[in-house]
Amino acid sequence: MDTQTTRRPLSGRQRRRVTAKLLFVLAGTLAFLLSVTLWFLVEDRETAMYVGLWVPSLFSLGALVVSHEGER
Repeated sequence: MDTQTTRRPLSGRQRRRVTAKLLFVLAGTLAFLLSVTLWFLVEDRETAMYVGLWVPSLFSLGALVVSHEGER
């Protein structure tokens, strides 16, 4: 019995969804790292909190964009 699975190449739509997911996760991660850097290293607490609010916003926007892409 052959247990190997063959992978099919991604379609254009699937490739765009994966790219969109990666971009939003990357943007959220960078915003988080910037927020932590501002909080601990620069000690600019107000700006750090402001930037920290971007993280859930970016993740929510990414989920909205990716789910809308799947409806097409």
